[in-house]
Amino acid sequence: MGKVLIVYASRSNETKAIAELIAEGVRISGHDVDIKNTSQIKKEDDLKGYDGYAFGSATYHGEMITSMKQILFIAERAELKDKPGGAFGAYGWSGEAPVRIFETMENIYGMKMVSGPLMLKASWVGGGIQAAQGYGKDITAII
Repeated sequence: MGKVLIVYASRSNETKAIAELIAEGVRISGHDVDIKNTSQIKKEDDLKGYDGYAFGSATYHGEMITSMKQILFIAERAELKDKPGGAFGAYGWSGEAPVRIFETMENIYGMKMVSGPLMLKASWVGGGIQAAQGYGKDITAII
């Protein structure tokens, strides 16, 4: 049994809702999970001690929320190489944030990533609940 850390940045709480659904998928798989808002992460030690990671941010005006950018700088020093990971986020029009987070985790940190980022308009739209829970299961499958 592993432990997964989910860190999210959200303005309207939709990305938070997605994080909670991903956490359900982690728990269904028999693993432990911590969910944290970006404001709860202050230094790289706050990211250590986990077997898998999921970072998420909503997309606003083609960008991720600034606090998630700060987390990505902190995470660069957290020694996440070869750790399982995923990226997610809610979006209205374009959805760049989860893609950029995913690519950073894969290419900069050298993490072992799931098949791709999870991008949802909202957790409750078009099978979003099942997709988010499935994403949590996918992360635990590579622990």
